[in-house]
Amino acid sequence: MTVRAGILGATGAVGQRLIQFLDPHPDFEIAALTASGDSAGRSYRDAAKWRINMPIPDGVASMTVTETTPSEVPDDVDIIFSSLPSSVGEVVEPAFCEEGYVVSSNSSNARTDPDVPLTIPEVNADHIDLIEVQRDERGWDGALVKNPNCSTITMVPPLAALDDAFGLDSVTVSTLQAVSGAGYSGVTSMEIIDNAIPHIGGEEEKMETESRKLLGTFDGAEVQWHGARVDASCNRIPTLDGHLENVWTDTAESATPEAAAEALREYPTLDLHSSPDQLVHVYQEPDRPQPRLDRDRENGMAIAVGGLQETEGGLQFNCLAHNTMRGAAGASVLNGELLLENGYL
Repeated sequence: MTVRAGILGATGAVGQRLIQFLDPHPDFEIAALTASGDSAGRSYRDAAKWRINMPIPDGVASMTVTETTPSEVPDDVDIIFSSLPSSVGEVVEPAFCEEGYVVSSNSSNARTDPDVPLTIPEVNADHIDLIEVQRDERGWDGALVKNPNCSTITMVPPLAALDDAFGLDSVTVSTLQAVSGAGYSGVTSMEIIDNAIPHIGGEEEKMETESRKLLGTFDGAEVQWHGARVDASCNRIPTLDGHLENVWTDTAESATPEAAAEALREYPTLDLHSSPDQLVHVYQEPDRPQPRLDRDRENGMAIAVGGLQETEGGLQFNCLAHNTMRGAAGASVLNGELLLENGYL
């Protein structure tokens, strides 16, 4: 029996990726699509400027887009996938939760709220039970679960593997982020062609805070954030998809590149539909990973790591993930699968 799903912000870049993940999907059935008032009342085919290199699924193309309010979504929808702008999500998502909907959200609002699970299922699946605290504190039957920022999700699985093996004292990261991370209208061609932009508003703070929450421990009542210091510098470059990041870590125990590569390769995945068979792929070549060559590993859901080198205090490495697949829509769907597996749907 499939779970009926709604998509908030269905016409946008991440909304389109959500449709790509959910149609077809063995567990979820797309039952509602919402967007802004300008799109409401129109067929999805007419409302969305489709930009993915596959046709709009026939069943989705003919669906009518509704406004993004709980009253416009059928009561029998079991889960909501949200790709709303954070300024909208901070108002709309709690309203859906108050009406009893379970929301798996890619929006940045509330990610570091103490009672909101921020999860990468392979890294901190146990944090999902923070829902029980959330429901007690907020008095609603629904639930709000977040996936992290697309740059954070690229580096945290490798960091989690290294933390388990050697312990983490500090992390420094410099990102080379694709233009799709800003949305279709986020960066103009005149800004980015033949250029790089050494600033992405709010991105550094997200990486520095979200990573420590994700790597923290949940004691059944609250999440104790990881104690490592995290410093980030975020840059936009003219690649279409795939965030590449240069990471330096100071580890509590000494770590050779060979031992680190083994820890990364052996870091466990999960038996969820959208989980990659191997979460972290390690390259020996010094010039890998590269966005064009490596972003689509395992349907865009794997993390690629290369350039492992020993430093005075720990390790240096490069990591890459597909920012709208693993880093956005795929992460929300994976959280939905975790919710289903744990009986929250």
